[in-house]
Amino acid sequence: MKAAKAATTAKAATTAEAATTATKAKAGTESKAAATTAKGATTAKAAPPRKAPKAESHLAMVRRARRINRELAEIYPYAHPELDFRNPFELLVATVLSAQTTDLRVNQTTPALFAAYPTPEDMAAAVPEEMEEIIRPTGFFRAKTKSLLGLSAALRDEFGGEVPGRLEDLVKLPGVGRKTANVVLGNAFGVPGITVDTHFGRLVRRWKWTDEEDPVKVEAVVAGIFPKSEWTMLSHRVVFHGRRICHARKPACGACPIAPLCPSYGEGETDPEKAGKLLKYEMGGYPGQRLSPPADYPGKPAPALGAG
Repeated sequence: MKAAKAATTAKAATTAEAATTATKAKAGTESKAAATTAKGATTAKAAPPRKAPKAESHLAMVRRARRINRELAEIYPYAHPELDFRNPFELLVATVLSAQTTDLRVNQTTPALFAAYPTPEDMAAAVPEEMEEIIRPTGFFRAKTKSLLGLSAALRDEFGGEVPGRLEDLVKLPGVGRKTANVVLGNAFGVPGITVDTHFGRLVRRWKWTDEEDPVKVEAVVAGIFPKSEWTMLSHRVVFHGRRICHARKPACGACPIAPLCPSYGEGETDPEKAGKLLKYEMGGYPGQRLSPPADYPGKPAPALGAG
């Protein structure tokens, strides 16, 4: 009996010792595994970060910008100022009116305005309230009336009733800044100029030609990228593209012919079918902004005021 009890006790001791050994072995394995994991984590953390994409050199950007201009020339061979005008005075007035409104609305308004006041002398002598009523559809009609009366009087009194063909003279006229002056110089006098409107500024920043926000600085940067002979037509092409495809809120990336050259591709709709539905004016089969477009314009003329 005592021998059997001693054997049982010895067996239990052996079993307990084995269990203890197994537990220690498991703990050692787990500790080793944890140490290995920690070592791996430390190694991963210490790994060098990925290199950022190589920045585009200035020369590469200039080459890409000039290629974009060549591509736009093929896409919009008919690019033109989208304000109706027959002489420098009409273009000057129409450009002043285009602030904070569409060219279409200006073109629908100016026929009645020029019928009433065909010359600077006529406009300078206008009754303010009567002019305000005519140009009311363009918005901010009181401020615009003041500018038109002021610039017309200046043309009459200082320039013999003629629109001057120099930037330094134009910017002295009421309501006329560099943008307006460059529009008039480039399209009425054949003097090269870069027109930095909202479309132009938005696109050159998307294309990474510059990150400047100030229009004068944007103009200076872009002027350094392109030869002077390209300035006026470049302005038209960029504005055309901004109005038709590269819109402010939802650019039609999937329908853009210059997408491979655009570092901002993907900001808008990339599905070709969906993007195609975003196209505007002649690109989307709709009327343009001019009531009297150039003969080579492939789109439909815009309707007169009140016609739709």
